[in-house]
Amino acid sequence: MKINVVYFFRKPFTDYFSIEELFGNIRKGMPKNIEVSNYCLKRESKGLLNRILSCFEVIGKQGQVNHITGDIHFVAFLMNKNRTVLTIHDLEVLKRLTGLARKVIKFFWFTLPARRVRYITVISEFTKQELLKVITINPEKIVVIHNCISPAIKAFPKEFNKQKPNILHIGTAHNKNLERLIEAVDGLPVKLTILGHLRDNHKELLAKYNIDFDNFFNLPYQEVIRCYHEADLVSFVSLYEGFGLPIIEANAVGRPVITSTRTSMPEVAGDAALLVDPENTAEIRNAIIKILNDENLRNELIEKGKENVKRFSPSYIAQKYADLYEKMMK
Repeated sequence: MKINVVYFFRKPFTDYFSIEELFGNIRKGMPKNIEVSNYCLKRESKGLLNRILSCFEVIGKQGQVNHITGDIHFVAFLMNKNRTVLTIHDLEVLKRLTGLARKVIKFFWFTLPARRVRYITVISEFTKQELLKVITINPEKIVVIHNCISPAIKAFPKEFNKQKPNILHIGTAHNKNLERLIEAVDGLPVKLTILGHLRDNHKELLAKYNIDFDNFFNLPYQEVIRCYHEADLVSFVSLYEGFGLPIIEANAVGRPVITSTRTSMPEVAGDAALLVDPENTAEIRNAIIKILNDENLRNELIEKGKENVKRFSPSYIAQKYADLYEKMMK
């Protein structure tokens, strides 16, 4: 049975493309009976009027199945409820807000859209449990479908640099926990490669501990892949993640990973990473030292990573979405 699916995206803007890239890869992996087209909003998700107009804008753009890919949850208000699925990537916005602002966002981005769709997909079991804590909804309405990895990222063997290993760290937002990583590598013979805009406190810490580092931001994805290729070890010791794509990107390239015991990261990493308490600097440091000194451990993590990444291939994840679309049509 042929099924026409429309992916609804936010209006494109600079530096924000992760959702678009994710569903672009999923679309490429779809079975032949699923025909997918994209629709991008004409207006930015800013201000009440823009958002109201966006709700009316999408009414005539619907397909047999409508899939709101994330961020613009509110456009579900005027869509056909039985033909619409919404993907919620995380609830991090609610953790940053308090008072009236939190109540407004909770209602218009989570509570009301959840009532106006047939299914909600979330990218991890952790996100599902987080969502169930903040809204009242039948758990069976929430389907866990993980993110997929880009087919552009492939295995790239590299001899480990024993003299001065290069540690790749992804992200500089508060939840990425860069401050503790900097403290953890104080005095170790390593180099940091940091992706993301450094804040003043990061620069002060790097200078204080005399850390050798490179910093890059706004890189095209091929350059991000090059950073993985040049890394000896990947650090992703975040405090909070709805998913944690760098874990499986490192697995795919063939690099040992250190990640966090928090939120979704153990679910994504499985046994293919060293897990640490992200608030324990000594634990982060000890994990780094273990990987630097133990060749067998490095090789073991790399081999387990090769297996782990199979769970996140575009075709495997696309089939899960296809099964959901078929279930909706039946």
